Amino acid sequence: MGMPSLDITFKNVASTAARRLQRGIVAVILLDSAAQGEHVLLDASDIPTTLSAVNQAYLTSAFVGYVNTPSKIYAYVLPTDAENLSAALSYFETQKINYVAGPPSCSTEQAAEIKNWIIAQRASKRYPKAVLPDTAADNEGIINFTTDEIKAGTQEYTTAEYCGRIAGLIAGTPATISCTYAVLPEVTDVKRLTDTEMDTAVDHGELIIFHDGEKVKVGRGVNSLTTTTDTKQDPWKKIKIVETIDMIRDDLRLLTQDNYFGKYSNIYDHKCLLITAISTYFAQLEAEGILRAGESSVEINMEKQRQYLKNKGVDVTNMTDQEIKVADTGTKVFLAGKIGIPDTMEDVELDIEF
Repeated sequence: MGMPSLDITFKNVASTAARRLQRGIVAVILLDSAAQGEHVLLDASDIPTTLSAVNQAYLTSAFVGYVNTPSKIYAYVLPTDAENLSAALSYFETQKINYVAGPPSCSTEQAAEIKNWIIAQRASKRYPKAVLPDTAADNEGIINFTTDEIKAGTQEYTTAEYCGRIAGLIAGTPATISCTYAVLPEVTDVKRLTDTEMDTAVDHGELIIFHDGEKVKVGRGVNSLTTTTDTKQDPWKKIKIVETIDMIRDDLRLLTQDNYFGKYSNIYDHKCLLITAISTYFAQLEAEGILRAGESSVEINMEKQRQYLKNKGVDVTNMTDQEIKVADTGTKVFLAGKIGIPDTMEDVELDIEF
């Protein structure tokens, strides 16, 4: 009687995926002489009025979002003379967050501290990301925002002072679209770049905003990853793709831990139970439009299963595939899956004859 329950659990979590991807959670670090410690903000009305005007405006801009607003902001306020950001980062480590932004005065050293924390978290199978000023990290978890001379009416902002706004914009981007060409209606001008300079910036893993002659909008929605490998190819450079991958990895890790590990003996029938549950999860994501229809699959990883048995001294030479599948693998479950994540339309070629 276990299979339907596990199957339904995985499907129910998948059915909330679009909502979770539409309204991400932003974590913001501030330096201030007041309101120190952690704050959970559900909307701009929750912003502490004792904060400096600069910090209040920074949080307010993060709540603007894009199509949607962030679902919440975790703000951690440190003393203005804090030696490092470790207290804030330790707090964020205990929360479910999507994007981190440093203080509006974020220094090169503070950006590097956040960058190193993000990379360490992702290596530990937690998947936050950060929007940082002028930080070339070559990592999909770091969004390197590089535009300066940002003007909103008579107010001019530095790159660092606009990272909170960008983090909120990305967090408010629905799962089915990207932040590419998202308009920032409050921005009246930015440092002007030529087409070649903008292309070069994007190729270098920089997220920029630019003036198109009428309005200011986000360039191509890329993170700082520039070096591709066999396991991380060009799609990993896109903010939209990585956000979906991170959600799926996080969902499946928690779902298997909470609903499977320690609750079933590791026999073939129970491996099939898990495969069915993950397949149901993928199918629901396809129905939500988060994955491409008909491209998802999951099965026993025969290569790893066979290698495990060989390492245990089992002669697999004459074993059939079915015998490999049902063989005892101790506590190990070796699975292999495939998914297709749709990108958005960003490059259009139109040939017109007349």
